[in-house]
Amino acid sequence: MTNVIIASDSFKGSATSVEIADYLETGIHNADPATIVQKVPIADGGEGTVYCVIKATNGQLLSTKVCGPLGDTVTATWGMIDNQTAIIETAEAAGLTLVNNELDVDRASTYGVGQLIKTALDHGAKTIYVGLGGSATNDGGVGMAQALGGHFYDSDGHELQHGAEALSRLETIDLAGLDERLTTTEVIGLSDVNNPLTGENGATRIFGPQKGATEAQITVLDAALNRLANLVNTTYDVDLANVFGAGAAGGLGYGLLAFCQGKIRSGIQEVIKLVKLDEKMLDATLVVTGEGQIDGQSLGGKVPIGVAALAKEHRLPVVAIVGSIGAKAEGVYERGIDLVLSTTNRPMSVQDAISQAPELVKQAGFNLMKAIQLGKKLQDNLQSQTEESRGAG
Repeated sequence: MTNVIIASDSFKGSATSVEIADYLETGIHNADPATIVQKVPIADGGEGTVYCVIKATNGQLLSTKVCGPLGDTVTATWGMIDNQTAIIETAEAAGLTLVNNELDVDRASTYGVGQLIKTALDHGAKTIYVGLGGSATNDGGVGMAQALGGHFYDSDGHELQHGAEALSRLETIDLAGLDERLTTTEVIGLSDVNNPLTGENGATRIFGPQKGATEAQITVLDAALNRLANLVNTTYDVDLANVFGAGAAGGLGYGLLAFCQGKIRSGIQEVIKLVKLDEKMLDATLVVTGEGQIDGQSLGGKVPIGVAALAKEHRLPVVAIVGSIGAKAEGVYERGIDLVLSTTNRPMSVQDAISQAPELVKQAGFNLMKAIQLGKKLQDNLQSQTEESRGAG
């Protein structure tokens, strides 16, 4: 009997990872009701990470009002995995989805992320996971540090306003007022990228355009982050700008390292551990994973590659069901994925694909099981022919 594990990321803009798993399960059972399905919604530090982990660990889902990326009040969902372990998302407090098409990378701040960290500390957290995906910000984590008691001054001794643009005027850093509980708390950033803070592969150059940054702004903002890193270096004698993931979330990764004595880890690898996916693969015969678009960037630490790597340790076949297949996607076949199936089964606009996601994903699950059934028939026929030829001999 086929035992399928579904461990897919969300399809951004279309469906959450929980919904994707439900749709695939429906399609699979429409083709073969006897198939056993285990659903393990998963994420890599971006949108939906909190919900996936809290659901898998039977933790407590909470919400807190914080300052959004552009200064308005938003309600951010976060969670307590147990009474000493919290998980929060940058996307919930400083995410692109919160700016309502009013992209303003100069002004966007991570202040609300700092407020969430403080709230987790107030709940007794000694370990805090911070998902770093989906940010609208480029402030190097300075807003976060301000919310936790850090001070950043210009040449006149005035506190910097929130946002990346203000970093161009940064002259002095004072971290003496940082929440002292951070010294006894492990802060772990969950990243799906390994970019440094600045430069050609840094936070601003690579991710700034999707946050609305023009070419002129990119030059200014990258220089501002470089100014921040240089000042941290000279003030505190720490060089962290090139650490894995420092450029994640507009440099929030760097902020966690510099201001919270934090660590940056692969988001998908940490989430895999938290949801105990390894244990759940022990009885599986097939692993189904996926994301909204699979392409060359998926190789850098996205959900399908992380899931596939674990599946291969268990010698399991892996199918990735995705919304679309992008450039350089063929590289995923060298990283443990055996088959990629797109849910887009005919020419359609992006909006149509989003609106029709439930039926398209269900159909993909149905088609997958039909393909498996065909494979079994072919195998049976080959075995039968082999036995007949041996008998005739």
